[in-house]
Amino acid sequence: MTTTRKTREDKPVLAICYDFDKTLSPNDMQAQGYIQSVYDGEVDAFWKECDSLAKQHEMDGNLAYMYKMIAEAHGRIVFTKQKLEEYGARVALFPGVEEWFDRMKQFGKQHGVIVEHYIISSGLKEMIEGTSVAKSGAFERVYASSFMFDDKGVAIWPAQVINYTNKTQFLFRIEKGVLDVNDSGVNEYFAPEDIRVPFRNIVYIGDSATDIPCMKLVNVNGGHSIGVYDNNTLDKSKVCKMLSENRIKYFAPADYTEGSKLDDLVKAIIIRTASNETLENIHYECKKEQVHEDAQKNYDENRGERLDLIISLDASKTFETTHIIIRQLLDVEHWKEDEIDMLLDIAINNHPVRYLLNDLDVNAFYRDIINQLPHPSEKSQKVESFFTES
Repeated sequence: MTTTRKTREDKPVLAICYDFDKTLSPNDMQAQGYIQSVYDGEVDAFWKECDSLAKQHEMDGNLAYMYKMIAEAHGRIVFTKQKLEEYGARVALFPGVEEWFDRMKQFGKQHGVIVEHYIISSGLKEMIEGTSVAKSGAFERVYASSFMFDDKGVAIWPAQVINYTNKTQFLFRIEKGVLDVNDSGVNEYFAPEDIRVPFRNIVYIGDSATDIPCMKLVNVNGGHSIGVYDNNTLDKSKVCKMLSENRIKYFAPADYTEGSKLDDLVKAIIIRTASNETLENIHYECKKEQVHEDAQKNYDENRGERLDLIISLDASKTFETTHIIIRQLLDVEHWKEDEIDMLLDIAINNHPVRYLLNDLDVNAFYRDIINQLPHPSEKSQKVESFFTES
């Protein structure tokens, strides 16, 4: 399988990550047609049976609802990927969601920021992919619970189960650009300047306690976590609690229309991202200069030691002493041109050094310093001609 990895862009990337149910849609996606068509009782009773099943078997709650969906479909509908996408097409969305994703991308483009949208949901991937926004290509990736299907398209086993804690892995995938769920490269070390989407450039939008691990992770790493509440009921109890517990930075109604509070908030984050990344790039440039200056300072402080070694080599009158000094010279990684010039003089005029030029250690040392010259010199060419002597 070919894995998909994204690398650092020449512009800052802002990744906006969304839960789905009650974040982009007013209700659980399964309760917007599917449960009513396969289950004889009320929607609440369906979820209570799922909870009971999970407790009885010490089972993940998401696995319980996925099992229950298949079990209740038996004899009523053929439980296929196509059928799930059809139910997904019926899922209602909050005001403005249809236009939101492209509008944010365009606004980001105007400010030099690449805006990407990701779904991280415990809901069903197949249903989300049936929505109009997913079909329009709004999402860079949809990370959600999903089924494995047989060759007839019928669901036979869970392929992916996403709960509130393992949601966080997908933030790290987005951060590093390691997007495929089976790519273990997500565990590799990335230098800060190579991170594609630093956490400070991640926005997580969710509605409830199941989003808290992601919200907290984004929050403590300098990103932006936003709690949304129903635009019709205007019940702020959950988001106020999350804010008081430092799980989120902001909250707003789930109104995605232009000019809404959420619209203004995310646009402000985009503008801030552009400024932040300009400053971060300046910081990295300063850091590079500082490292170079420190290396140069350290190099200059050691110049006296290097000159002492050069003088000792010039004064060497025996093969044994020459080999000892060469071993010390081999420990020096970088030489200045004037120092190389002196060392080449020694190779030409000092008898023990010239005689030993084809010994492994002496030969390796002189080949190395000649390679450090930006351009061959008359002396370096003369010394190289000695290398061919028997």
